Amino acid sequence: MLALRLLNVVAPAYFLCISLVTFVLQLFLFLPSMREDPSAARLFSPALLHGAFFLFLSTNALGNYVLVIQNSPDDLDACQGTAARRALCPPPSTHFCRVCARVTLRHDHHCFFTGNCIGSRNMRNFILFCLYTSLACLYSMVAGVAYISAVLSISFAHPLAFLTLLPTSISQFFSGAVLGPEMFVILMLYLWFAIGLACAGFCCHQLLLILRGQTRHQARKGVAVRARPWRKNLQEVFGKRWLLGLLVPMFNVGSESSKQRDK
Repeated sequence: MLALRLLNVVAPAYFLCISLVTFVLQLFLFLPSMREDPSAARLFSPALLHGAFFLFLSTNALGNYVLVIQNSPDDLDACQGTAARRALCPPPSTHFCRVCARVTLRHDHHCFFTGNCIGSRNMRNFILFCLYTSLACLYSMVAGVAYISAVLSISFAHPLAFLTLLPTSISQFFSGAVLGPEMFVILMLYLWFAIGLACAGFCCHQLLLILRGQTRHQARKGVAVRARPWRKNLQEVFGKRWLLGLLVPMFNVGSESSKQRDK
């Protein structure tokens, strides 16, 4: 239990450090390396478009990250305490989290990177956090590949060029052909690639469970759920104003779960 509580502190710090390093590299390396085309209009300069798109991705990722933490799942005080009291709670919809030491409604899983449980109130923000984190990491990887290609004159036309970049760069780094900043960017390329694919896969898995009307905890325990149309399951999580929430970080407003709590 001590290791889990320690991980609950280290994982958010790790995520914030990666976010800070990504922002610094984008601001001080990738953006200055994009030379403006004199023939192009200033409004559509590559640096401005790149900065605006990365700002959109990072704002949505960090905004939904904060909302996942702030919009915690319902804490059922009546179910806390002894095992006899927790046995009174309906098992298909509630779960006692040992890390948070509380019982949450529609428990899905405990996310160590947010240090919080994921349930009915913050599921939508969690999915959008995974989506925009994946997009921000993959886009940073593309920008980093363009930077390395320009600085080191490396061509990535061959499909295996990215896979052989790391071992080749390590040997060149010890021989002095590759400097420290370029080597650090190369290492970040693989980290962005790994985080981007992991978040994308996790986001797709969560969407599949939502379409089935099932939480991750219910799927792991083998709990059967009632059959409902997939559109209703999506609306229960994302609400009717799903497009606004897709563009701007906002609370889980307009969903069926929030309406049920207000009654």
